Amino acid sequence: MTRPLLISDCDEVLLHMVRHFADWLGEAHEVDFTIGTWELAQSMKRRGDGAPLSREEMFGFLGGFFPAEMARQTLVPGAKEALARLAEVADIVILTNLEDHCRTHRIDQLAAFGIDHRVECNQGGKGAPVARLVAEFAPSVTVFVDDLPHHHQSVAEHAPGVWRLHMVSEPQLSPGVPTSPAAHARIDDWADAADWIATRFEAGRAAA
Repeated sequence: MTRPLLISDCDEVLLHMVRHFADWLGEAHEVDFTIGTWELAQSMKRRGDGAPLSREEMFGFLGGFFPAEMARQTLVPGAKEALARLAEVADIVILTNLEDHCRTHRIDQLAAFGIDHRVECNQGGKGAPVARLVAEFAPSVTVFVDDLPHHHQSVAEHAPGVWRLHMVSEPQLSPGVPTSPAAHARIDDWADAADWIATRFEAGRAAA
């Protein structure tokens, strides 16, 4: 019998990102970032005149943060322990929305925190890559974890049998992120999330 499969995002699921991105914007670019929603461009304003940034400028700053400033990121409490527990019974893939040239940086970054699992980079919706991983592993059951609501919708469309857990592990951000209607559950800490995932694995049934 094949093993279960856990497909997990990284930023704001395994590693804190926005708090360190905000620090870097202020230190290096005199841009104030108010953590509160995933509308990043609307949360970024130039210091002094308070002018908002365009989406193009926002993506430019993200490109400056990854991979050059990734060393700032810190581990989400409980993430390492939860993955170690789940890895005893399941295969794990980290599916992260970074440009492909960042893949080695992400692998090394996670390994430094004691997380050593396959890493796949992606751009755009995650439904298609999740479906490809399910086809590759042919798991008994699959759970997908991500902080962005639209990725849960994408997975629901491309791989409806996958269980979808919405997690926003940044306490400053989680209140401003509505639960994805396409997710089966919303849990923002790894202690409870690991129990929920383990229950899905033990049951061995695909999502309805």
